[in-house]
Parts: sequence; C-alpha cells; structure tokens
Amino acid sequence: MKTVIYNKLVRDRIPEYIKRKGIVSETSIIPNNKRLPLLLAKLTEEADEATTAKPEKLAEELADILEVIEAIASHANIAWEQISEIKKQKNEERGGFNNGIFLISTTEQDKTNE
Repeated sequence: MKTVIYNKLVRDRIPEYIKRKGIVSETSIIPNNKRLPLLLAKLTEEADEATTAKPEKLAEELADILEVIEAIASHANIAWEQISEIKKQKNEERGGFNNGIFLISTTEQDKTNE
C-alpha cells in the first residue's frame, strides 16, 4: 500500500475521479474563512505548471489558471466586471504585453546636478 500526501486544494470533483480509479482518498472541507490563502497557493501552483507545459497542454493550464482566478474573485466578492474594467484601464494607461518589451534597466538621474 502506497500513501501520497498532497495537502492542497483540488477541484470539487477530484475525489470522485480518484474513487473511480479504485483509490481511496482522505479529504476535508475547508471553511470559507480559510480558503483564500489556499486559492492563492493554487494560483501559484497552476502558474508554475503553465511555465513548464508543452505547447499542446498550455491551453489546459491556462484554463486551470482562469478557473482559480474566478474562484478567488468570487471568494473575495470581486465582480468579474470590476476585474475587466481594471484590466482595461491598466491596458489603456500602461499597455498590454503584446509587443514583447523587455525592460533591462533604469537609471534615475541625479537631481542635484540640475
């Protein structure tokens, strides 16, 4: 018998999926007031998986990231429309990530010589 310890938040139907494979799992329900840190940790986990995903799996990993972001927003009572509006404003003010600009350095001018 082999036991693997996960201690992480998983999708709601993962215990069913595990059971169908003939594996016994131990789970608990995390209270609402303790979920946000676990959701944020899950976001990091999913983002890490996206950085190493093969091209054919990237869409799947991005879908996982989006699912976690939606859960975080819902849990924090942030409307998706609010996130979309902030995204739009930031894009208008600072641009997006479409042009591939890579910032190497900045140099602040010495103000005493002015």
